[in-house]
Amino acid sequence: MTAVQEEPPLTVQGWGGGLLEVFRRRFLLSLLVRKELRVRYRASVLGLGWSYVKPAVQFFVYFIGMGIILKQRAIGNYPVYLFGGLVVVNTFSEAVGNAARSVVANADLVKKIWLPRELFPVASIFVAVVHLLPQVGVLLVGSLLTGWRPDPVGLAALVAGLLLVLLLALGLGLLLGALNVAFRDVENVVDLVLMVLIWVSPVLYPWQRVAEVFGPGSPWLALYQANPLTVAVELVHRGTWATGSNAGATPPGLMGQTLMAFGMTVVLIAIGQVVFRRLSGRFAQEL
Repeated sequence: MTAVQEEPPLTVQGWGGGLLEVFRRRFLLSLLVRKELRVRYRASVLGLGWSYVKPAVQFFVYFIGMGIILKQRAIGNYPVYLFGGLVVVNTFSEAVGNAARSVVANADLVKKIWLPRELFPVASIFVAVVHLLPQVGVLLVGSLLTGWRPDPVGLAALVAGLLLVLLLALGLGLLLGALNVAFRDVENVVDLVLMVLIWVSPVLYPWQRVAEVFGPGSPWLALYQANPLTVAVELVHRGTWATGSNAGATPPGLMGQTLMAFGMTVVLIAIGQVVFRRLSGRFAQEL
């Protein structure tokens, strides 16, 4: 007798293996990243040079306004402090803003072929990484020129801070990218929130100013310090700024805050993946 060959199980069109499927299709992911970069810098003279120009202009504007006019230079080595915070906030803003629009921006691909939809927000995160690397290089060179010397704890804090902000952006990108397909108001709300991020994280001012306003032990101060983005900024400060005369300037309990922030971020990624997966089956119809 001829053995009956079992048919592979049917899968719902538009559903895939989630983030694991994305990394099994690394070549396709790399194609999407290159496409995003080519589209962004098409007919551009500087190309990736804008990765240096934009942060430099932003840095000088804030340094003149906050460091010189408003006397924030009382913070030791304020240029490094400021630029370290800007690296984190800029990376987060770019990654989340682009990820929230990623599915809608690739509507033609979504409607014509099947591929893991998570590829689009993940590709936005990798594009942000491409722009992050030169900024980190400038930050490290500036820190070295102002007397910073790397130490194992500081380097671990720097890596943890950058990893935290990317994972946080991934979780929010999955969630907002899916919701934006059904409710296009989402991307406008995201723009409004990203616009004020620099003021609700210790980028332009030290965390001690927040403690002075709310008072030690205040629940508002605890909420402020529990924000994963705040933790990421403080980790980068610990890695590149809080050494020498600035040693000990990071908030107490940063290790515990870091573990809590990573835990919150993992939960957010799980929620974002569940919501994305549940809504992805209707992306083609919605678009």
